[in-house]
Amino acid sequence: MNNLPATGDFIYTFAYNDEEKDLCHLEMRSLFGRQSDTKILKTDRDIHPSRSPFVKERIRVLMEGRTLDELCDKLRNVKMGESTFKVLFVKINDLAGPHKIEYDQKRKIERDLGMIIEGELDLHQPDVFFGLVPCEGSWHFGIYEKAEPVWLRHVKKPREYSTALSTRTARAVANIAVPDPEGKRAIDPCCGIGTVLVEALSMGIDIVGRDINPLVVTGSRENIAHFGLSGEVTIGPIEEVTGSYDATIIDMPYNLYTHATPEEQLDILMNARHFTTRLVVVTIESIDHMLKQADFSVVDRCIVRKGKFSREILVCE
Repeated sequence: MNNLPATGDFIYTFAYNDEEKDLCHLEMRSLFGRQSDTKILKTDRDIHPSRSPFVKERIRVLMEGRTLDELCDKLRNVKMGESTFKVLFVKINDLAGPHKIEYDQKRKIERDLGMIIEGELDLHQPDVFFGLVPCEGSWHFGIYEKAEPVWLRHVKKPREYSTALSTRTARAVANIAVPDPEGKRAIDPCCGIGTVLVEALSMGIDIVGRDINPLVVTGSRENIAHFGLSGEVTIGPIEEVTGSYDATIIDMPYNLYTHATPEEQLDILMNARHFTTRLVVVTIESIDHMLKQADFSVVDRCIVRKGKFSREILVCE
């Protein structure tokens, strides 16, 4: 395959239900700096598609055209050499109404583009997947990557609590707290059985865990080891945390084993202020007044619902 220069842009598509929409948008704002309401986003930010639990696929844009014909002219310069390929018309795009392209026409466009590219088509096991998608008024063509739902592997844990975050939510929370892991240190000082730790560690985030309850610390360590991950989890109260961290994730304790009173919640936040610059809190109660007392400012937020049960996720600095 000849070395085609990339444009520097990426197109991501997303999948989420109505209950997850606000969480997905908060994660988008954290990872990409802005959100899209159309389940497709064009950006210059290079985020691995498997990081987000909501990203479905990504195209690394190689070329674009204002019309499909213009794009086809550019594709004549693509020479695959010994590499086989396949072209996929991405299902999620921003064409709607009279501009929407139906299934049969999409398959025809895939075949037509495949005939233009110099090389061997392989519809079953190609060396390279190309993606085609109309977005923001132009046609885009590039390397197609399908996201792997890594978080699904972590659903079944040796130790579980019914009130723990879902793995999908936990993964999004980790991304919201540490959108750029390079050189960042994070802590989950009320880690429970380690749902957030497992997701963060699986993405290469440098994070440590801590909890006051020895039983849940044991469960957290067991869950981390079960998935072949390595992470430090210590026993002790939050007031004994030493050092400083770029990000802190706190899922406010409210289960049968460690329910925090309002006074204890405030104490947790006051202590976190001493060692972190960024705080992401998950809570089932309104704690804005506590955050203000602890000298935190809420810079973003969302509500995650599951049936009648809801959690609020607050991003604080």
